[in-house]
Amino acid sequence: MTDKDIQLAIQVVPLERDGDTYQKIDAAIDVIQRSGVQYMITPMETVMQGPYEKLQEVARDAQEALVAAGCKEFLVNIKMHVRLDEHVTMEEKRLDR
Repeated sequence: MTDKDIQLAIQVVPLERDGDTYQKIDAAIDVIQRSGVQYMITPMETVMQGPYEKLQEVARDAQEALVAAGCKEFLVNIKMHVRLDEHVTMEEKRLDR
C-alpha cells in the first residue's frame, strides 16, 4: 500500500469468562514487544509504528497468540493512520494535551 511508516492501534478483548483474561492479553502484547516495531502500550490499546505490511503481520500474529493462549472467542479493534506521501510518527502527536 505504502512504503512509509503508518500507525496501527490494536485492542484485543477476550470474551471468555474462565481463565486469566490478562494473561491472554499479555500473550498478544508479548508478540508486539518481540516484533521489533516501535510501540506504545496504553490502558485501552497498543499503538504501533512501522511499515504497513509489517504491522498487518504483527496484528495477525497477536491474534494468533490469543488462540495459542487458549482463547476461543475475542474481539479485535484495529485503527490505522496511513499517509501515502510521508511517515506517520509518534513524535508528531503530542501526548501532553
